[in-house]
Amino acid sequence: MKCHSHQRTRIPGRLPMRASRRGFTLIELLIVVVIIGILAAIAVPKFQSTKGKAYYAGMRSDLHNLLTAQEGYFYDHTTYTAAVDSLQFKPTRGDSVVIVEATATGWAATSQNPLSYPHFCALFMGTATPVSPATVSGVVACN
Repeated sequence: MKCHSHQRTRIPGRLPMRASRRGFTLIELLIVVVIIGILAAIAVPKFQSTKGKAYYAGMRSDLHNLLTAQEGYFYDHTTYTAAVDSLQFKPTRGDSVVIVEATATGWAATSQNPLSYPHFCALFMGTATPVSPATVSGVVACN
């Protein structure tokens, strides 16, 4: 006599039970990847536009802050300065602020960020030579 205790008994009319399936199929994974790709294609341009606006706002803000610093310096020294370091002024990270002209009666400056090209901002005060696109004394203008 043979012992069949280690074999499964098969019930007539029923299929043998398969192990339960775990994980995802390749098609399910591909669908998820395609959906993520579509969402990224929509979000990335919006993000780039928002970053550009932030750089642009930083350049304008830097010139407004420079205006305040120059007026403080003028109050103490009765002249304006072309040395940004003597103003206790720190531009926004990545921005380049240049004082183009500074005299006892006026000054002019520009602000630029290489990541926000082609934007360029300028400001002049008093009798300084206007730097394009600035046309009105004390008003920041950008192109």
